[in-house]
Amino acid sequence: MDVDVPLLVPSEARETYIQNYRLITKNSGNLMLFAGDQKIEHLNDDFYGADIHSDDNNPEHLFRIAREADVGCLAVQLGLVSHYGADYPDITYLIKLNSKTHMIKTEQMDPCSCMITTVEDVVRVRDTGRVNIAGIGYTIYLGSEYESQMLVEASRAIAEAQRSGLVTVLWIYPRGKAVKNEKDPHLIAGAAGVASALGADFVKVNPPKKEGANPAELLREAVHAAGRTKVVCAGGSSVDANVFLQQLYDQIHVGGCAGNATGRNIHQKSREEAVRMCKAISAITIDNASVETALNIYRGN
Repeated sequence: MDVDVPLLVPSEARETYIQNYRLITKNSGNLMLFAGDQKIEHLNDDFYGADIHSDDNNPEHLFRIAREADVGCLAVQLGLVSHYGADYPDITYLIKLNSKTHMIKTEQMDPCSCMITTVEDVVRVRDTGRVNIAGIGYTIYLGSEYESQMLVEASRAIAEAQRSGLVTVLWIYPRGKAVKNEKDPHLIAGAAGVASALGADFVKVNPPKKEGANPAELLREAVHAAGRTKVVCAGGSSVDANVFLQQLYDQIHVGGCAGNATGRNIHQKSREEAVRMCKAISAITIDNASVETALNIYRGN
């Protein structure tokens, strides 16, 4: 697999970058990201409740799944890796640099997600050799009155991370009082274009929606707008496995997305079921399998 190495990656970090890119895409070019960053984003709402398996209330659940399912990377905050990473050295990690809770609603204040971890901290932990950190992630709320702060932080983080051979993923969600429709396809395409302009390797967006239109087909504008920055969709709330896997297949094969970034549809299940779901997602994302094949994997057939 050929890897397009950004010019910001210096010659001495080129092989590290290529190795990291191949790790998180499992040599396919498609991102296989298991999202566990909601421990801050959604507090315990995503990890404890009537329709959530009891396994999920323990943070170590994320690490157990990632180890057994062999995902491309596990996206979490650095603190969790600091606590659990030494026990799970075989996992490839992507560190979320910024986070905020969902307690303050947009009606009260436009969203602002400040950096809580520096790239320098990430590189320092990586260089201990005890854990394998392959990338960094950052969330931007485009359209927020604080977007300029997040754009600056993200741009600087991308440049610093790529200089250290790390792959970069932006979460970009239009959100704020100025945003009338967060799922507008044209607006989401604009967000994907912003990620390209900032030099990100991948951008995670919400699936666009428009009445009477196929959501997967709507993604094509975003994929074209992103250029060499590859687009993946947020997994969203837990849905039936058949529905989720079909959506993922269509996002890749109809919309042109390059992988997935899935959280709740994996970790809200028991460890055993979550591992099977991961393997089903990987079959579509990495192995180009059909939805039927992926469902058989999920069902344990």
